[in-house]
Amino acid sequence: MLRIVTDSTADISTEWEKEYDINVIPINIQFGEKTYLQNVDLDNEGFYKLVDESGKIPKTSQPSPHQFVEFYKKIAAKGDTILSVHVTSKLSGTYASAVMAAEEVKDTFKVLPVDSTVGSLGLGLMCREARKLDRAGKSVEQIIEYLEGIRARVRVFLTLDTLEYARMSGRVGTFSAALASMLNIKPIAVLKDGLVNMVEKVRTRKAALERVVEMAVEEFGKQPVYLGVIHARDLEAGNALMTEAKKRFNIKDVVLADLSISLAANFGPGTVGLALYPAE
Repeated sequence: MLRIVTDSTADISTEWEKEYDINVIPINIQFGEKTYLQNVDLDNEGFYKLVDESGKIPKTSQPSPHQFVEFYKKIAAKGDTILSVHVTSKLSGTYASAVMAAEEVKDTFKVLPVDSTVGSLGLGLMCREARKLDRAGKSVEQIIEYLEGIRARVRVFLTLDTLEYARMSGRVGTFSAALASMLNIKPIAVLKDGLVNMVEKVRTRKAALERVVEMAVEEFGKQPVYLGVIHARDLEAGNALMTEAKKRFNIKDVVLADLSISLAANFGPGTVGLALYPAE
């Protein structure tokens, strides 16, 4: 049997976990001396509450090889094949942990780690497609070949509403964050080729949301896409972005999801964006 594993940066809903039989290993979130497992003993709202109360951003870390080994043992039976698809290795050590764990359990399971080179809902969409291909009768080798062929074309576009979380996490300095706030500047970030880069700074929230859509249109045009809309504690903006995106793209399917804690810890509440996946 093919087991599909990903990590909790993938922004997969519990409905998708059940419908597509995807197993999600949680990332570690450390607030002071206490370590939480994402979506096990700390959900998104709990995370924001802790940040609000403490004024500090937690450290996040990938599951250790040992955590992977224990997770594989929990979700699979001897002789199963495990397709383990994870957040870009350029931003996280999660893929490396999966590779080390795969070697350790090789006598029990056939574990095939894949570096998605993306994250957030882009990764979630890749995992969903992997299960759909499995149910269509494709071999695991064919599924991996497909994922490796498509991953460079998956994009995530985000706009931040505040730089306060980036300031607290050390991503930007206090002066830069204060200046951006005074000028109402909204940065736009793109996850591409395995890295997140701040590519533009736009004046006003409205202009930033419009620019996110425009950048995605420039990249994908009218080709068929699976569309994901991501938001961090801002469902209203997420729904507004979805409404606009539906007018502009040739959408085969659309889904709305909360931004994972690993990204929200750096980008903050109010972050919204689009994940686009070529529908081939």
